[in-house]
Amino acid sequence: MIESTLIHPTAVIHPSAKVEASVQIGPYAVIGENVVLGPRVTVGPHAVVEFAEVGEGCRIHAGAFVGTAPQDLKYRGEETKLILGPGCVVRESVTLNRGTAATGLTKIGSRCLFMAYSHVAHDCIIGNEVILANSVAVAGHCEVGDWSIIGGMVGLHQFIRVGKLAMIGAGAMVPLDIPPYALAWGDRARLSGLNLIGLRRRGMSPEIIKDLKNVYREVFDSSAPIKEHLARLSAQERTAPVKEFLSFIQASQRGICRPASTQEDSSLDE
Repeated sequence: MIESTLIHPTAVIHPSAKVEASVQIGPYAVIGENVVLGPRVTVGPHAVVEFAEVGEGCRIHAGAFVGTAPQDLKYRGEETKLILGPGCVVRESVTLNRGTAATGLTKIGSRCLFMAYSHVAHDCIIGNEVILANSVAVAGHCEVGDWSIIGGMVGLHQFIRVGKLAMIGAGAMVPLDIPPYALAWGDRARLSGLNLIGLRRRGMSPEIIKDLKNVYREVFDSSAPIKEHLARLSAQERTAPVKEFLSFIQASQRGICRPASTQEDSSLDE
């Protein structure tokens, strides 16, 4: 039995849960099996946490569900888990599902923000400092890179990859991979240039940004197939971000989201 002035007497805590002394748990919250709550974690009223490791300083707001069972008909109760990195904020009514037998794990990095009603499905990998706005739905087995921002009511198809520092506009349906550093929006989502504001905020030099712009133009130049452009550009000496951009596209299994037209890539002219 855990006794603490920081834990409301109506909270229900499973005997297998490991709860640091500095953890705060609100009224009617449920801390289920195989839970580890790190230092200074706060769990709001009526929240449910189970089969999860929650890192230091995370704030789980009222009515959120962390580590709950996958919404997958193949799931048969296998013991899997969710890892939530330190400093994450999980707002009201967010659902973060644990993994299935396919990988055993849903893994979320540090300092992420999940706004109200957003959802991360089973077996996903979410990077550091990712922002999911209200009602974003991330389907199973997706990967979202560090510092990505996904606008409200965006839907990601299963097995989609979103590259580092990408930004997806509100309401987009995303059936294909989004490369690192790119902007995408629309239904169905199409690329619209580079996330220049994000690049500058992360301290990218003007030279690297210029190199990314040039490579973006060449990769999506309609004068030849993308594979030919990739082979030629990958053989050249390039900066690390450009190499990451090219290798991400080369590794795509589902295919890459493309620009609707070069005229829409307005950010390349900034």
